[in-house]
Amino acid sequence: MKYQRKDEFVHARLILYSSTAGFFIFPQGAGVMRIRQFFPGWKKPGILDPGSRDPVPFLSAAANSAGNCPEQSFRVSEDGMRFLAPPSSFRQITEVPEYCFADLASDDLVIDIGANVGAFCLRAARRSRQVTTVEPVTADILRENIRLNKSPVTVIEGALGDGSPQEICWDSRSVRVGTFPLHTLISLAGGCSFLKCDCEGAEWLIDPEDLAGIRRIEMELHLPPISGPPDMALLDYLDRHYEYSIERKPVHDARGVLGILHAERS
Repeated sequence: MKYQRKDEFVHARLILYSSTAGFFIFPQGAGVMRIRQFFPGWKKPGILDPGSRDPVPFLSAAANSAGNCPEQSFRVSEDGMRFLAPPSSFRQITEVPEYCFADLASDDLVIDIGANVGAFCLRAARRSRQVTTVEPVTADILRENIRLNKSPVTVIEGALGDGSPQEICWDSRSVRVGTFPLHTLISLAGGCSFLKCDCEGAEWLIDPEDLAGIRRIEMELHLPPISGPPDMALLDYLDRHYEYSIERKPVHDARGVLGILHAERS
């Protein structure tokens, strides 16, 4: 599956994003459009068929038998995934049609950063034998959903970051957890060839060199007010090493969300 760059643009234009810090201006013009200029992406062809170890205390294997999961109410998605339905004041994401992963292979090493309650990782585990999730806020419900679906998924309770503890918020829930650079998460997971990332702006903390060896990326890109300004070094690295598109209208279409990056190493 290829994600081609767009290189036919006739009209130059500016995209301005306002924030409390001012304006971020990204010029766009004719010719080959670089990813750092945030060009409008293509429309993907429909929704694709979705998809332990314990080396450190915060890493847990949650793929126990369903018999260990207490009887609770749950809902079943159209593709047969089971999700608990506990009352909560924060969003529990159970559908992820914005991500493409029909090309996911059984030998892919998958890392799902920002797993929420398992919408992506549970489906990915139908295709890949090794899936590791990183989730700071809703890890308790995520573990129960993994057990409920008998999925071979490992949970790292933490967040992508610079290595320092951080207060992470998701709607009304807030937790203080450890954060880890991408290369540390890859080491804990035993490798990564397929990266899905939705971490509310922390993607701009990724060291570009940490992407070496990752063949596919599905990533939600953020802008102020959700995140700080984009990291141009990361965008330039993606431009040099990946074929890609950015789908400009994400499913949840929140202010501060640029869109979904679909990228394949070239």
